[in-house]
Amino acid sequence: MMPVLSSTGLVLHNLGLAAGFGGSLFGKVALNPAVKVIGSKAERGQVVNAAWNGFNIVNAASVGLAAITWLVGRSKLTGREIDPTTRGLVIAKDVLLGATVALGAANIFGGAFLAKQAPEGAVPVETGLTPTLGTPEKAAKTMKALDVGGIANIAAMAGVIGITAVLNMRAGASSRWSLVARFLP
Repeated sequence: MMPVLSSTGLVLHNLGLAAGFGGSLFGKVALNPAVKVIGSKAERGQVVNAAWNGFNIVNAASVGLAAITWLVGRSKLTGREIDPTTRGLVIAKDVLLGATVALGAANIFGGAFLAKQAPEGAVPVETGLTPTLGTPEKAAKTMKALDVGGIANIAAMAGVIGITAVLNMRAGASSRWSLVARFLP
């Protein structure tokens, strides 16, 4: 029964990471620059804020699912079952996943705050998080923070995905780690 639960946990964990990473990367490299085709700078902001604040629900649920599945599996480890290299990878994943959750929450609240800076979220922008000369100062500062936080969040999620892959490969190569990995996503 445990391998089935572990497999389900791994699938849910990876789907959560994929949705969070893919959606955030799409928004950063595709959506944000694409709004430049909209003539009105206020409408650009309205579209970007509506899109990001709509995705935030999916992002929170996805990253939350990844974190919960990791914490459930992680709670089964004392650290004595694994070698020092694997222990370092597990701790690195703990840190990066914690950063992903914290940065994601900060970005969600920051995005909601930004959208409230103009009626219907119509904060004028050049592109997604690039303010115009007419963007209110508070909104422009929020955009800068969201831009930096978004990049850091994508990098942290990429790190979690990479470490997850390495841990899965190590589990397949080690009979001892393979037994322990049955409890981890």
